[in-house]
Amino acid sequence: MSLFKSGNPALSEKQFQQTISVDSGETMTVRGTMNKFGFLMLMVMAGAAFAWQWFSAGKEIMPLMLTGALGGLVVAIVIVFKKEWSGYLAPAYAILEGLFVGGISAYFNFLFQDKYPGIISHAVLITFAVAASMYLLYTLRIIKVTEKFRSIIFVATASIAFFYLLTWILGFFGIRFEFLSTGSTFGIIFSLAVIVIAALNLILDFDMIEQGSAMGAPKYMEWYGAFGLLVTLVWLYLEILRLLAKMNSRK
Repeated sequence: MSLFKSGNPALSEKQFQQTISVDSGETMTVRGTMNKFGFLMLMVMAGAAFAWQWFSAGKEIMPLMLTGALGGLVVAIVIVFKKEWSGYLAPAYAILEGLFVGGISAYFNFLFQDKYPGIISHAVLITFAVAASMYLLYTLRIIKVTEKFRSIIFVATASIAFFYLLTWILGFFGIRFEFLSTGSTFGIIFSLAVIVIAALNLILDFDMIEQGSAMGAPKYMEWYGAFGLLVTLVWLYLEILRLLAKMNSRK
């Protein structure tokens, strides 16, 4: 089956099918997953608030951001391979991501405090507005998750991930792609395209969670599903923040 194909590697068909419950124990539910996602969001907010206060106190933010980014990456990899640990590790991942996101947000807020003082609040509001819109489009079946839709989003997401990895590697050799950070027309179009792909990944994530529940995935997969949804939402927020920064760097 290709039912679980998603652009988000944490919410793939293989990840869910490996855990389908074969006993009469508790199983994954959509409500349970969303409740756990809400808890993870609180952890992200706590980590972000700490990083924000850290930066506001005049302390060096880079070590905190690196701790959040690298620590979050390590925890995420462990969760992917040890899904049954997700109930313990997903909150840790959320706090680490909060440190990373909070550090970046505080830094951008500082950079644009005169030119665009509302950049962070606007990025947050737009992120949740997009997420809510995607959820509505999914629940009303305005956008239907077909095999072709899954395949297109999967390939597009993988291509973006490969391109970002390539630019990171080339950066060590002094090769830069200016459109990734400047407000050129192409740079803005590129950011808009990435945001669209990230937003459509949310629809795939909602579908993965719903189908996982329908197929009787074990209870701990609620944490895993919430973790996967958080990964996509953080990606969406960072891309929206980058777009707003690009647009206002042109002024």
